[in-house]
Amino acid sequence: MAPSASPATATTVHTPVTAKPTKFKHPLDPLTADEINAVSLAIRLHTTANTPIKAVRFITCTLVPPPKRAVLAALGIPLTPGGQPEAPTPIVRKAESDFLDVVNGGTYNAILSLEDGTWNVDTCGLVAEGSEPQISPEELAFCEHVVRRDPTVQALAKEVGVLPEQIYADGWAIGYDDRFPKHTRLQQAFVFARYSEHENLYAHPLDFVVVIDSLAEKVVQIDFPPTYKRAKDGSAELSVSSTEPCPLSEDSFTESKRERIPPPLKSFDFLPDLLQSDPTHKPRDDIKPLHVLQPEGVSFTMDGNVLEWQKWKMHIGFSHREGIALSTITYNDDGEIRPIMYRLSLAEMVVPYGAPEFPHPRKFAFDSGEYGMGTMANELSLGCDCLGQIHYLPGTYITHSGTPFIIKNAICIHEEDAGVLWKHTDYRPGGRHQTVRSRRLVVSMVCTLANYEYIWNYHFYQDGNIEVEIRLTGILQVYIAGQDEPNPYGTTIAKNINAHNHQHLFSVRVDPMIDGLYNSVVESDIVPLSAPTGSKENFAGNGFVVKDKVLKSQVQDGARDFDWARERRWRITNEARTHDSSGKAASYAIMMKGGVLPLMAHTDSWVARRASFAHKTLWVIRDKEGVDGSRMWPSGKYVPQTREEPEDSVGRWVKDGNGSIENEDIVLYLTVGTTHIPRPEDWPVMPVEHVNLLFKPNNFFTKNPSMDVPGTNDPMSKPAFNGANGANGTNGGCCSY
Repeated sequence: MAPSASPATATTVHTPVTAKPTKFKHPLDPLTADEINAVSLAIRLHTTANTPIKAVRFITCTLVPPPKRAVLAALGIPLTPGGQPEAPTPIVRKAESDFLDVVNGGTYNAILSLEDGTWNVDTCGLVAEGSEPQISPEELAFCEHVVRRDPTVQALAKEVGVLPEQIYADGWAIGYDDRFPKHTRLQQAFVFARYSEHENLYAHPLDFVVVIDSLAEKVVQIDFPPTYKRAKDGSAELSVSSTEPCPLSEDSFTESKRERIPPPLKSFDFLPDLLQSDPTHKPRDDIKPLHVLQPEGVSFTMDGNVLEWQKWKMHIGFSHREGIALSTITYNDDGEIRPIMYRLSLAEMVVPYGAPEFPHPRKFAFDSGEYGMGTMANELSLGCDCLGQIHYLPGTYITHSGTPFIIKNAICIHEEDAGVLWKHTDYRPGGRHQTVRSRRLVVSMVCTLANYEYIWNYHFYQDGNIEVEIRLTGILQVYIAGQDEPNPYGTTIAKNINAHNHQHLFSVRVDPMIDGLYNSVVESDIVPLSAPTGSKENFAGNGFVVKDKVLKSQVQDGARDFDWARERRWRITNEARTHDSSGKAASYAIMMKGGVLPLMAHTDSWVARRASFAHKTLWVIRDKEGVDGSRMWPSGKYVPQTREEPEDSVGRWVKDGNGSIENEDIVLYLTVGTTHIPRPEDWPVMPVEHVNLLFKPNNFFTKNPSMDVPGTNDPMSKPAFNGANGANGTNGGCCSY
């Protein structure tokens, strides 16, 4: 195997030290680089002594979270409103690793415990056939090498004018392809030409898709999609009679009944130095500097991975799969520490594309479960990705050799001005006003998944709101189009470049603890009063009411649809604590209407069978903690190459018995996203698109909790045009009078 290439977004391979760490600062702290070294060594020693495995390829290595009650006891957080924390119990630090048997094939899973400074293997065994751990950054990078050196690929590229050294490939999970056996670890590769160093290779797509065997390190199939032409009636007509796959025994190009298409040659660069060669490009020169200044420093504090800011306190973790994982989120309500969420993170996502002709239907990437947001995280740049005074946290994951890989600045923490927090003016003569500006805390990460970038922002506000903001940018996944070829399932965004319609569906996992561990979910529909206009009950016809329903049964109530006509919304409640005035249960409302969308694929489609979470807007299940932690992954623990809905997925959990989800330790999965119909304006790099999810206190606080935020007058604010006129130039003495 050629030397493995590390992702360009990370920094350095850690050199281990000889010390054996025996203590951790916080029970949810991610594994350190030295712990990863120690865990991989323990597994090597175990496999050598107890198994026939001759060569190991490590894929994952992560902390097994301790039981919730043990963590809450250690942190002094009570389980019930006004209750006392449980007595602390010993916490055993545990780790979990997935690795491959390189010689014989097969995936193994090991769970280890740290005892007296030494990591010991508790369990180690084969996982079920067809269960593949995520594709590693090294495998993705090596896929390009396998494709580039293949003689058939080289010959096909040469036919359209592309030299071997100009061949580049993006490795993807195979998606779904039952022409291959379940036990073969596969990748599909989308092929491009790059005519000069660092240029935008996506401007030059090739007309075939490659499949490789990752362990055998060889090409096993090359697929040619069919093409479209304009029929006499003006419709788009496919060059073949069916969109089904071509049998492996047949030649894909012959069966596609198409002609070869050379890649387009026009450059569409985005790097400033390369853009200088474009005579039509002129950088804007009318942008004045805008600086973010905090002359007295930041308002948050850090103690390892524990953050405190404006009454908020939380633990910030990092995992190879979720990236950012926020845990034990609490709020100091006038001296009372009130728990809100035990854990908040991205659990899964899927990006299904809408072109039905094979092999395009294989394009549905589970970017979290198949690749891992953590392993795809960028090393962030001060003054570019984050502005102001920044604190960074690193991210660490395991490499094939068992050594840790450190992303130095994986997580960015900073403060931002967020506009007006609240304001009122007494409009009467002589009346006074008060303006209070909002400050928000941002915990963020940027991940590159081949062509796409995802920016993950977790926002905390002074009024108790929590917001998850997902920003999408990067470069569209593209395929070559013939001259004047119809494009019924996408947009021809540039000459001979086709971007297919697709969706981005995210599953956000919420493990709530609103005033304690035992919560419920209330579904609220807002409906017109049934009494007609002119009636005694509703004479003017304007009445409407809120109808609440407590979700009680996991089987009957655990999978919920959004209802636009009823303005449906949900609240996570603690029935054991009620508001003094309203009498309603303390809760946090889930505000997600702007991100709700249906999965466009049929319910029995390839993608829908694997991504059951995408069928519903909200899932509520009762949590179960096992040896490897809580219920976590809505599309299963092992995602690559699954062909049906896994047993350990949210669609199966919700059918698991007739257990109660009322006043229980529950977990929610929220489905939000966007449907992307590409535009030429998305090319060559897409402006960010936003998906937002908000958690809003509802009967949780006695009153507006931000009434104690002072209204301050920023002394750095000045008139834009000095002396232009009084209305534009007057700077009042204070934000209130």
